Amino acid sequence: MTSVFKAACVQNCASANMSETLSRSADLTRRARDEGADLIAVPEFFSCLHVGDDGLQTGAVSEDQHPALPLFTDLAKETGAWILLGSLGIDDGGSRLRNRSFVIDPSGHIQARYDKIHMFDVELGNGESYKESDVFEPGDKAVVASTPWGGIGLSICYDLRFAYLYRTLAKAGAGVLAVPAAFMRTTGQAHWHTLLRARAIETGWFVIAPCQSGEHGRARTYGHSLIVGPWGEVLADGHGDEEDVVIAEIDMSKVIEARSKVPALQHDRPYDQPE
Repeated sequence: MTSVFKAACVQNCASANMSETLSRSADLTRRARDEGADLIAVPEFFSCLHVGDDGLQTGAVSEDQHPALPLFTDLAKETGAWILLGSLGIDDGGSRLRNRSFVIDPSGHIQARYDKIHMFDVELGNGESYKESDVFEPGDKAVVASTPWGGIGLSICYDLRFAYLYRTLAKAGAGVLAVPAAFMRTTGQAHWHTLLRARAIETGWFVIAPCQSGEHGRARTYGHSLIVGPWGEVLADGHGDEEDVVIAEIDMSKVIEARSKVPALQHDRPYDQPE
């Protein structure tokens, strides 16, 4: 297993125009590889995102028809990098869609899929509300993707608020956490940095969190794509309102070091639930 590698977060601003958005995302992915990234992560709904009068648009189609998949499997082969597609809207024939991540290896094979478990159903005030469960079917399985650098625990956006998921992933062997997101500006300003650093500290792992940035019709995402070290230190932070690529070196020996200092994953104890 390789101990040291470079990870990149692509920070893009998706629109309803999937073709144009995918072209820009591909260019940013190539830029990340040109800057030395071995693992390149792109955000949630990176290929299409628009909130208008008719609701949320993510360009959802069946997996075998989604234009992002052949484009990025070819990009993985072209660049020789591992690529995490933060998520795509996938129509698998059910009554609701799936919000699905993909991990692609340098040969262009899909090594892992993850369907977002927790749905963003919130009322933020001032007319800003979202009900993701109206559109998407929740996933029901935690996933750790195997890579040359060890396990990567997969999650998407709102999953970030559910600490028990990450403890489960860490105990299953993950040393890196992926949190691709389209975090809203309102909640991002208040919670994004704090939650990501907390997840890193709780489990002693690296966090790679590409986030969309900019306006998507009536919605505005926060940006600030982050890479966080296992001691909670911010290693890279993207600008809030710009498309960008941020890169940091990941040394997996730091995970062992952090977990040896504070071995909290070994200290869980059973307890009775309150009545």
